[in-house]
Amino acid sequence: MKFSKEDIQKLTLEYDSGIIPPPYSHVFHMELDWSESILKVKLDLHYTDRDELSEQEILDEGFTLSDDYHYEGELNSIWIEPIQELLTETKWSPRQLDEGGIILYLNEDSVPKTPLSQEVWQLMAQDLIQAIYESTKKEAPLHINYRLVTEENTLDCTITVHFSNRTVILDQGEKSQALNWDYSIQLMKLIFTPDYHYEIAKEAPGTKPGAYIDCGDGLWHELGKGVVNIDPAFDAVGKIQQRFEDMLLG
Repeated sequence: MKFSKEDIQKLTLEYDSGIIPPPYSHVFHMELDWSESILKVKLDLHYTDRDELSEQEILDEGFTLSDDYHYEGELNSIWIEPIQELLTETKWSPRQLDEGGIILYLNEDSVPKTPLSQEVWQLMAQDLIQAIYESTKKEAPLHINYRLVTEENTLDCTITVHFSNRTVILDQGEKSQALNWDYSIQLMKLIFTPDYHYEIAKEAPGTKPGAYIDCGDGLWHELGKGVVNIDPAFDAVGKIQQRFEDMLLG
């Protein structure tokens, strides 16, 4: 089953996190409508099974006691084309989901469709939710700060990811440039792949030779010491260093 960009003008996404335990478990219902060349959005997000936990257990995991969220409004129309492109590329499963995942309703169709590319659609939904959070000032854009210290130089840069309008800006001193969106999102996934040892993080970046990263929370980690690979077969730390060195030194 293939669709052209003109075939679909409305889309509903429903997601259930499945067996993930609280306070992380959640469901959401998102309606998208670009039939009038603007992107109208409705979102209802609800965290589930939190009555099994104490208030302190929820807070200890970095959540609040009121994380459910409702939004009805518009998003930047720059999101329309990526949604359409993903729809035209999607292959569909003939089976319903057993536990957890995302299903789609196309246009006014009441029959759910299950995309085979679950991870891709879940990432798209997460990006759209983040765009809503930024547009409503619930959350600020993501800032990644990086420092490379060599024997000769100290080089600093900041990557700012604006989900609200799908732009990514690299600031290095007085220089500023836009980065490719897809490349940047893959870099963000890579950055959050390793294990971060917060017990040895610092409030200021290092000054000795090495590579240091702040993932937006004001705490600095040294790559290779405070940031280590989870999977020995995949050198995420090395890849992060290489990507930033290419940007800083290229």
